Amino acid sequence: MGVLKRLLVFGVVITMVMVMRVASHDYGDALTKSILFFEGQRSGKLPPTQRMTWRKDSGLQDGFQIGVDLVGGYYDAGDNVKFNFPMAFSTTMLAWSVLDFGNFMGPDLPHALEAIKWATDYFLKATSVPGFVFVQVGDPYGDHNCWERPEDMDTPRIPYAASKQFPGSEVSAEIAAALAASSMVFRPSNPAYSARLLKRAAMVFEFADANRGSYNDTLGPWVCPFYCDFSGYEDELIWGAAWLYRATKAPNYWSYVVQNISDLEKNVAKHTDRVGYGGGGFAEFGWDTKNAGINILVSKLLLSSKTSDVGPFIPNADKFVCTVLPESPTVYVSYSPGGLLFKPGGSNLQHATALSFLLLAYARYLNQSNREIHCGNVVATPARLIQFARGQVDYILGTNPLKMSYMVGYGSKFPLKIHHRGSSLPSFDQHPARINCQGGTPYFQSNDPNPNLLIGAVVGGPDKGDSYSDSRADFVHTEPTTYINAPLVGLLAYFRSHPPPL
Repeated sequence: MGVLKRLLVFGVVITMVMVMRVASHDYGDALTKSILFFEGQRSGKLPPTQRMTWRKDSGLQDGFQIGVDLVGGYYDAGDNVKFNFPMAFSTTMLAWSVLDFGNFMGPDLPHALEAIKWATDYFLKATSVPGFVFVQVGDPYGDHNCWERPEDMDTPRIPYAASKQFPGSEVSAEIAAALAASSMVFRPSNPAYSARLLKRAAMVFEFADANRGSYNDTLGPWVCPFYCDFSGYEDELIWGAAWLYRATKAPNYWSYVVQNISDLEKNVAKHTDRVGYGGGGFAEFGWDTKNAGINILVSKLLLSSKTSDVGPFIPNADKFVCTVLPESPTVYVSYSPGGLLFKPGGSNLQHATALSFLLLAYARYLNQSNREIHCGNVVATPARLIQFARGQVDYILGTNPLKMSYMVGYGSKFPLKIHHRGSSLPSFDQHPARINCQGGTPYFQSNDPNPNLLIGAVVGGPDKGDSYSDSRADFVHTEPTTYINAPLVGLLAYFRSHPPPL
């Protein structure tokens, strides 16, 4: 081959490599922004280290009307209510992200720990009164009737609590899971705080188990239809016990998981549209249903112990994988033409991030035990699970038919008119005068981009045809939530340190 020809070929190869590198995503940048998003959702007195500076203090009197300090925590989405059920799930997933993928977070690890501690400090307050677990702060109906900044809130900040008389096992057990998982996160750096979290997790779990019942039945008028529990509270009790076992290795928690898992198998859970799950309860995971998460979490413990008694956990974890992979003969989820996973219910990207997280976590457990999964005649290797998870993350970051990122502030094209009160209204720096309940309506109705970028926020996402309408009114697709971002943190951390093969 002549020198000129060799140079031409070499130039083509170099060009192809450069194109592939440009086409891949900056997972490190996306990770930084996905964690920064939580600072935009903070309630309470903001610290001097606050990086999202257009947000200011809010909710500084929460709980004071009943003599309890409930200041802090997170707003769940684009509103100003503190819903502790999804907040606790988001915290559990942030903690799991750090436990499994913290080694890959680099300089973002301290910020991930701060995001977790902002929630756990609040949950310590919400569980500080014996016999009560606070499950919500704010009247959701009053809040949803207003479009105002959290800094301006004048809607009722009513605290709602579970108790022996008014059980709320699902929320209490999820808080226990969050505290137990977080206790392991802080064990190396802050052992005293870790021990405090673990002690409280055990107390809250005992409360949830001793006073069984759903908060739907006792607090339904205030928690429904926003965060009703459609899958029952049994899954959260087992989930909480599983996390306590991982944190303590105490045999009583393991016995609890094993003895109660059969009851969970009998439950016919419902989607938020009240339709039964097509793939079986083992196929579901999110703020409401923990079944698949339980099986993946317990499978890690079983695979690492190399026990021969795997119960239903590993078989059900395998079956879950086979309901997700598009090439599986038992796939139960659907996919957009561009390849995005879809399940019933709003804020679809919560499913893409949560299920992808489980597949990535399980792939690493399978690798450690040299296992692969058989979905009929289809072999699902750990590498295939990782490839699937990367595909969903890449879709979110811009590898999709619209070539747009669904993370605010990432890439050159992203949502500009998200359904989020604080982001869509002028900041206090720009407009120090108060904007009342209805005063924000013109901003909601405006066609202008939001004045404040909620950096890192991942919205509900496109429809099943890969289309996206950038409209504040279309909250199903344009509203960000903490439980979309929390699993994504772990995914981005892993891919930051494991770039795609060239």
